Amino acid sequence: MVSINTEKINKKDFIEINFTGRVKNGEVFDSTLKDDLKKINPNFPEERIKPFVFCLGEGMFLDAIDEFLSGKETGKYDVELSPEKAFGKRNPQLIKIIPLKIFREKNTNPYPGMVFNFDGNLGKIISVSGGRVITDFNNPLAGKDVVYEIIVNRKIDDINEKIKSLMNFFFRREFDFDLTETEKKLTIKTDKTFKNFVELFKKKFEDILGLKIEVIEEILEAKKDN
Repeated sequence: MVSINTEKINKKDFIEINFTGRVKNGEVFDSTLKDDLKKINPNFPEERIKPFVFCLGEGMFLDAIDEFLSGKETGKYDVELSPEKAFGKRNPQLIKIIPLKIFREKNTNPYPGMVFNFDGNLGKIISVSGGRVITDFNNPLAGKDVVYEIIVNRKIDDINEKIKSLMNFFFRREFDFDLTETEKKLTIKTDKTFKNFVELFKKKFEDILGLKIEVIEEILEAKKDN
């Protein structure tokens, strides 16, 4: 008889998934799969195409996805989300009129469809008329029903994989590090740059991993950006 692993995944578990997110009856907006990513960006670097590893219930994915996957087993799932559960309803108050001179001061000529970064807030230009630029600061997916096709590949127990997934999520790059794990403590030996990053997020890392963390500075070569 073949033994089948039916272990459930729960909040605080690290899992590896592949997924594709689509607007209901519409286009792909996010994916970890090559064919779907190429629909978004034909020039997406192939070396960056890989499964997504994250900690369930820690705000690393949509809350509704975390809730849906909690208690599930490895396998394939389709999840349909309303705007309230996905990227929110459209908010008319997030449509702003911005003086054209603001763009001129930045040597920029706004046009409909252009996406502009306003002090960390992305806004899409709706129209340009006279000295007024109407800009929409809603999430592009706000007000839309979305569907996620998710394949839960596996649950992850290896501490190195967990740390790497947190590094990729918070810092968008990898660093060399050495780990020493005891029953209640994790010692990370790394270079000065990553040490400073980890110190900033240490409390969050400790909450997610359930371990006390000590960071020790050593001279290590940083890896190239992903």
